[in-house]
Amino acid sequence: MHGLAMILSLPLYRIPPPWSSSPLSYSYDLRLHRQLASPRQLPLLWFASPPRLRRRSLCTSTLASGPATGALLQDAGATAAVLAGAYSLVRGFDALTENNLIEQNLSRKLVHILSGLIFISSWPIFSNSAEARYFASLVPLLNCLRLVINGFSLTTDAGLVKSVTRKGNPEELLRGPLHYVLILILCSVIFWRDSPTGIISVAMMCGGDGIADIIGRRFGAQKLPYNQHKSWAGSCSMFLFGFLVSIGMLYYFSSLGYFQLDLTETVQRVALVSLVATVVESLPTEVMDDNISVPLVSMLTALLTFNY
Repeated sequence: MHGLAMILSLPLYRIPPPWSSSPLSYSYDLRLHRQLASPRQLPLLWFASPPRLRRRSLCTSTLASGPATGALLQDAGATAAVLAGAYSLVRGFDALTENNLIEQNLSRKLVHILSGLIFISSWPIFSNSAEARYFASLVPLLNCLRLVINGFSLTTDAGLVKSVTRKGNPEELLRGPLHYVLILILCSVIFWRDSPTGIISVAMMCGGDGIADIIGRRFGAQKLPYNQHKSWAGSCSMFLFGFLVSIGMLYYFSSLGYFQLDLTETVQRVALVSLVATVVESLPTEVMDDNISVPLVSMLTALLTFNY
């Protein structure tokens, strides 16, 4: 009854005709306005406002929520599409291996190369919202959980173990493959698509280190003098393909407008990053896996050269 009495005591207003261009004019009782300004009476203030203003406020709130809902649906759809693509990629190479069309080691390395590059290539299909990077990171995060569960033998996925490990030992999942997806998560959340640093780091890990292993195994008779487990062919391919894949990915994102880079300076900087990553990859150390050392040193060098 108190609220009804307050509404009835509001001053009357005149509703202009629909063809009128003059603004709606009505006076507020300042004392009543102060009473309605309290949180308990705010619904009364809206109810007591002219119908035209009520319709306008409803339309404004609907339009404001529209883009947010659209971005959410876009990101959810993009996440589902990338997950489906990642699953199809692994299953496709598993089928090739099972039919003896390619070797197991080659299949594993091709998955290593393509998974990360396809993942970052999919970033533009996500929305421009601030949360888009977190949706994208769900893809490697789910793979991370899968690796941890199988690595600790909480469940058994023979296909997964066979496709991403060297010797078929589930504990291997907790080393190189786990480091790989952690780097993808880091580059998604920290750098995303508007920074060359994360893109170069993934390109060096996938295109550089991945191809170096394939070339080194096939044409690596000439070993490095300071590391008999690495070859000149592998290191040269690491530098060359790390450089080329990085330049290609930077051009891809630059052409989509995420950043603008000077060609000459970019070539020089990427060549430096590729050289440093190649040297680190060739060192005779077993302390750190290449899936950690190569992207991290690439990340640091790219940050120092590109400054973002």
